[in-house]
Amino acid sequence: MTWIKTVSMDDDPLVAQAMLKQRALYPVEYSTPVPAVDRGAEASITASHSLIPDALFHAFATFGALLSPDLPLRRDQHEMIATMVSVTNRCHY
Repeated sequence: MTWIKTVSMDDDPLVAQAMLKQRALYPVEYSTPVPAVDRGAEASITASHSLIPDALFHAFATFGALLSPDLPLRRDQHEMIATMVSVTNRCHY
């Protein structure tokens, strides 16, 4: 859960633009945003970057580029890596 102020896409057009631009870089199977489990969208790791929309875009656009279907890893491999990183960091994201 984020402990800092977050800004919703509905409240700030710069946040909305950053979110939509970074989402466009993700493979189609990632196109549906999923709120943090049992915590709602305001608790998401992406929302924690919403005070600085440019940082939000660049941080998550980098991740989007790493998910490119032109690279050798499959989605299940991406998910396994992300799961292990979250478990190691004791993070629910």
